[in-house]
Amino acid sequence: MATLFIWAGSLFAGFALLGAGYALTAAFLAGRFMRGENASASAYPAVTILKPLHQGEPGLSENLESFFAQDYPGDVQIVFGVHDPDDSAIAVVEALQARYPHRDTVIVADGALHGSNAKVSNLINMLPSARHGILVLSDSDIMVTPRWLRHVTDALAQPGVGLVTCLYTGQVVQDQNRIWSTLSAMGTSYDFLPNVMLGASLGLAEPCMGSTIALSRATLDEIGGFMAFADYLADDYEIGRAVRAKGHVLAIPAMGVGHTATESSAQELFRHELRWTRTIRTVNPLGHLGTIVTFGFPMALISAILLDFSWFSIAVMCMTLAARLFLKRRIDGIFGTYAGPFWLLPVRDLLSFAVFVTSLFGETVHWRGTRFSVEPSGALSQF
Repeated sequence: MATLFIWAGSLFAGFALLGAGYALTAAFLAGRFMRGENASASAYPAVTILKPLHQGEPGLSENLESFFAQDYPGDVQIVFGVHDPDDSAIAVVEALQARYPHRDTVIVADGALHGSNAKVSNLINMLPSARHGILVLSDSDIMVTPRWLRHVTDALAQPGVGLVTCLYTGQVVQDQNRIWSTLSAMGTSYDFLPNVMLGASLGLAEPCMGSTIALSRATLDEIGGFMAFADYLADDYEIGRAVRAKGHVLAIPAMGVGHTATESSAQELFRHELRWTRTIRTVNPLGHLGTIVTFGFPMALISAILLDFSWFSIAVMCMTLAARLFLKRRIDGIFGTYAGPFWLLPVRDLLSFAVFVTSLFGETVHWRGTRFSVEPSGALSQF
């Protein structure tokens, strides 16, 4: 039995060292990715920004105001959509409309559902109010910089580009001091973001993220409109895949936007991340399985337990932690953000590993208070 423990402990130590190498590689590629030059265009087309909303979540006013405050030379229309005319998000939008009366904005309140994905139904209801040929979708929990729209339209204007999406970091609402939302923001900045940049840099992935999806109305029509995605959980991924299938290029500018974490309980956080991870397992099973190499610290801890905390296992654990801390520092420095303290990083890593293991079993997810099963195609079926 002792020999078995030694072999198993050594195996987990090997995985841990792979995880440390992965973290260092991700840190290097993140810097290289963000040093890329953004494209520039000679004209700025008229744009309609589509913002589907659902309830007055924490930080909503600050997030939406960043879209009102865009430094963009062309015409900009912002269409906000809700399903319920009594949705509390409407009051937030109306307050911003009063503060920015010069902005061309519309609120669409329409309860019609066209499939299992309520957000896509919202977009379908909003689209008739869009006046311009360039459409930019962005989730309600996103905050952008004043020149965000310039960079997005510049990238979209380049030859062959059919869709533009944006990287995002995790951020916590300033008046919140909750450990769960902090852990969520850290997962976005120090797990999800490095994985996306590494995959994109090595040509292993072409992500499309709900933080920003910019495309022309002609391209949207070419892929079947929003209706084609009304039953998919990962609507952003499916839109990106459909655009690529038509021979268009997906572009990611060298910039980042902020994703606000609002989780207020352990259950909410775990369900949210389990939904993400099971969705990835459904649409990209090999990529999901490959994330095992990202869990360096959990693997090192298992190795240390199996090897009775030998000096070798402790050294491996220290190396994996050092690599993860270096990656965190690089992400914070490159993007000028801060998702959470360094001492929470081991807790964050153990949580990510627990979510990954749980995602291997079962097919159900929770979304907006409803339980769904995810079919092999990525479509949703409500229980």
